[in-house]
Amino acid sequence: MDGKLLALAFPQTYVNLSGESVARLVRRYGIDDLHRLVVVQDELDLPVGRVRVKVGGGTAGHNGLESIRQHLHSSDFVRVRIGVDKPPGKREGADHVLRRPSKADRDALAVAVEVAADVVEAILSDGPEAAMNAFNSRD
Repeated sequence: MDGKLLALAFPQTYVNLSGESVARLVRRYGIDDLHRLVVVQDELDLPVGRVRVKVGGGTAGHNGLESIRQHLHSSDFVRVRIGVDKPPGKREGADHVLRRPSKADRDALAVAVEVAADVVEAILSDGPEAAMNAFNSRD
């Protein structure tokens, strides 16, 4: 990647406590511009397998994003959102994302993970705005 440093982290905390790990990562690598921080997240408001890029914004009730926002005192980080769709009926969002997905959903999510990796590379090489332009119009 043309000499650019990329640190990948998979927090070992519960999602609801993600901010603890992210804040340590930001301090460790001296990230002062949060547009250089990319968070890959599940997204109930997108259909299963859809991938979108977003900079900043609200947390839409996502406890992991809320934890990150609280620990960083900002929401100005980049998000790669992977759709998992809304839970059917009255099921809670947490129960929905923790359940084992159907075979069709697993297949769609496997493709989405590959796309998300491409999105992260695009963010690194071209910036978040270019990645949004390139990937947000895809279905």
